[in-house]
Amino acid sequence: MTVTSQTRALVSFTGADKVYGNGFRALAPIDLEVARGEITVLVGPSGCGKTTLLRMAAGLTEPTSGAMSRDTDRLSYVFQDPTLLAWRTVQANVEVIAKLQKVPRAERRARAAEAIRMVGLDGFQKSYPRELSGGMKMRASLARSVTSEPELLLMDEPFAALDEFTREKMGAELLRLWRDRRFSVLFITHSIYEACTLGHRIAIMDTGPGHIVEVIDSPSPPSVDPGHERDEPALRALQQQISIMLGSFRE
Repeated sequence: MTVTSQTRALVSFTGADKVYGNGFRALAPIDLEVARGEITVLVGPSGCGKTTLLRMAAGLTEPTSGAMSRDTDRLSYVFQDPTLLAWRTVQANVEVIAKLQKVPRAERRARAAEAIRMVGLDGFQKSYPRELSGGMKMRASLARSVTSEPELLLMDEPFAALDEFTREKMGAELLRLWRDRRFSVLFITHSIYEACTLGHRIAIMDTGPGHIVEVIDSPSPPSVDPGHERDEPALRALQQQISIMLGSFRE
């Protein structure tokens, strides 16, 4: 079973652009939807406005014209840096967002314990960030993000600093969490492989100013069924298609 885009959009950008006070135009008008229960990936060169679009989805910046609508207030933002608090244990770090949301102590501890188990960090609850590998720190960051039970996960190149082996494992971990929780994801990456592996839809962006060139539906999207076979030849063809498109932007 795959997820389709027939459900009502969780996030919609309609002619949304961004011009900063100094006159710099970061985004041309953007039209894009993030469907409920789907992973939408933004891929494109540096400076094409991917992070601006993500910040807009989070409500951290407003479009200069046009509109962004978001049908939930339950969201989490995951950065490239795990942003763990050095003086807090894994358990305390994972609890911190739920604590800020004033979730009762017993409930947030139970949520954190479940999230820690889900990301494979059982036994490291009392460890500090300095005692963790890069992949383990990102697992803790993912656990923290799902403890608040988000409907929308905003992810800004979360695995970019990891080695390829760990990065692939973290992508699989994200899909496992998505299958369990069925949140929507807006995901930024520079990796074409990652975009094709994770995305139900891939939005190709370019600079001058930032704009969406094309939105491609995956020929073999992630499924809620963990045993579902992916069409690897179709995904490789998609990678090649996107690689050619991105390569042409630099010519």
